[in-house]
Amino acid sequence: MNRRSLLIAAALFYGAACGQPSAAHAPVLRFTAIPDHAHSGLEQRFRPLATYLSEALDLPVEYVPTSDYQGSVEAFKNADIQLAWFGGLTGAQARAAVRGARAIAQGRVDPEFRSYFIANADLGLARSETFPQALRSHSFAFGSESSTSGRLMPEYFIRLHTGESPAEFFGSPNHYSGSHDATAKLVEAGTLDAGAINYKTYDRMLAAGDIDAQRCVIIWVTPTFADYNWSAHPILEERFGTGTTERLQRALTDLSDPALLAALDRPAGLIPATNADFASIADLARELGFLR
Repeated sequence: MNRRSLLIAAALFYGAACGQPSAAHAPVLRFTAIPDHAHSGLEQRFRPLATYLSEALDLPVEYVPTSDYQGSVEAFKNADIQLAWFGGLTGAQARAAVRGARAIAQGRVDPEFRSYFIANADLGLARSETFPQALRSHSFAFGSESSTSGRLMPEYFIRLHTGESPAEFFGSPNHYSGSHDATAKLVEAGTLDAGAINYKTYDRMLAAGDIDAQRCVIIWVTPTFADYNWSAHPILEERFGTGTTERLQRALTDLSDPALLAALDRPAGLIPATNADFASIADLARELGFLR
């Protein structure tokens, strides 16, 4: 190589080293979702959203699975992920731990969410408008310990209507299935007598033929409460530029692809959200010791 060629090569190397980072080294916006369903189902639901957000934001976007609810919260606290699909409780926990974190979107159904209390048919219980006091001394399954619709709100309603903790009312330590679909299968099989489940999960499983409503019976529907939400980490503004959070909110609330909305289990679409929408959940979580 002659001297001229060496100078050109050096200039190209210097320009690559000192100029804009290559696409391979561009920062990646990473998001996760609480594992309220089986992990394989979450992969199918959220990987297409990564593609949509990447195109809408003109940024590399990646879905990152987490092992459990608290794993999602910890990843957000550490800024390992910058966006998360949380439940009401996990969202409150994450935002309380990260100054400047914001709830930015929720499903159109999420401001008026609810839980089903379900029971194995062998208990002989029918659906009622009143709290099922007949569950006293029966085995009962919550979902995750950090689930809003599978733990926090069911526990609140149990305490409200019985004046007792779940352990006192059921006469045994609390059972946790880990996810809503697992609760449904445990109750259907009679492994546990009853449980609390996210109403959308039960309805989805019933429509798909994954649960037998004659064996796994809805016996009570809770009053409504605020639940799921997309929460954004404040590091988005630093890492991806001022205004990224607002662009991300618009991308989520503008989402209109029916197939993608169905995959997210929010066919009616997403709407804007704020931290204030979940203030009552945060207050209740503090009252019951779920949030400091």
